[in-house]
Amino acid sequence: MSGRRLRGAIAWAAGERGGTGSLFPEGAAMQGPRPVVLSGPSGAGKSTLLKKLLKDYENVFGFSVSHTTRQPRPGEVNGKDYHFVTREEMKKEIDAGEFIEHAEFSGNMYGTSKGAVQAVQAQNQICVLDIDIQGVKNIKKTDLNPIYISVQPPSLDILEKRLRDRKTETEESLTKRLNAARVDLELSKEPGLFDLVIINDDLEKAYSELKEVLLEEIKKTQESKKS
Repeated sequence: MSGRRLRGAIAWAAGERGGTGSLFPEGAAMQGPRPVVLSGPSGAGKSTLLKKLLKDYENVFGFSVSHTTRQPRPGEVNGKDYHFVTREEMKKEIDAGEFIEHAEFSGNMYGTSKGAVQAVQAQNQICVLDIDIQGVKNIKKTDLNPIYISVQPPSLDILEKRLRDRKTETEESLTKRLNAARVDLELSKEPGLFDLVIINDDLEKAYSELKEVLLEEIKKTQESKKS
């Protein structure tokens, strides 16, 4: 992802404790449009695609704002891009069962609370969740029933160039991201894991593919808001 990072990393602590996989009260998960799970390595272009969706379909999509223990990047706003919290605060909420899924990457914790997802659904918006490959597998165990989409770079070489062009990575963090991307892309080949895989080598083509798979839910949401 580039620039300001819009991340909704769904976490599911209950499953790790042997829970049932139920995120919401009975029947609640089926109310409103289906959520959208976006996955793919950092630098694949998810943020750019999502920003285009938000511009073209105002008030249709909503982000579950993730929590993270990392420091804010220039221009990032607390409560909008992420909820920036301490490791102690996040661990406390995870232990209390407030997170649906959480993960640690490059020494920082990421995750999204149950309340963040419910807040978007309460607005009758399509909840967008940007998560890693392990998060995708965890959500498969729940009753969230989202549309699963993987956004991938044309190659690791192109991904490396995109990450370097950001000028936000150290050599160490760049190496970690590229290694994570290799694993991510390999694991994403699992049959049936995603409803759609987008190879983002042409932004307009990738955006067209994204809109096509989401069109039915977009129309449902627009019609619901009119009624």
